[in-house]
Amino acid sequence: MGKPSDRQQLRARVYGRVQGVGYRQFAHRAAISLGLVGYVRNVDFDGSVEVLAEGPTDALRMFLKRLGDGPFMSRVESVDTSWEPISGAFAEFQIRQ
Repeated sequence: MGKPSDRQQLRARVYGRVQGVGYRQFAHRAAISLGLVGYVRNVDFDGSVEVLAEGPTDALRMFLKRLGDGPFMSRVESVDTSWEPISGAFAEFQIRQ
């Protein structure tokens, strides 16, 4: 699993056609498969999707690539990201409303 210093928090805001196309479920499956914790949720006021994920840096980089690809029916236009120290506040990856 690596050293604690190899773990980070990724915050991402995904823009484009990402609501109503299974994007949250796609992100959830990708996060679980990579052993990440955190959440994904729709942002109603601008139609984007917000993602917060914690885990090994290498897994987060793979996750970010998948977020940029999106599921079949989506069209990702951009992904804004920020990297922070891990908070340790999450025990699983959730889909939030």
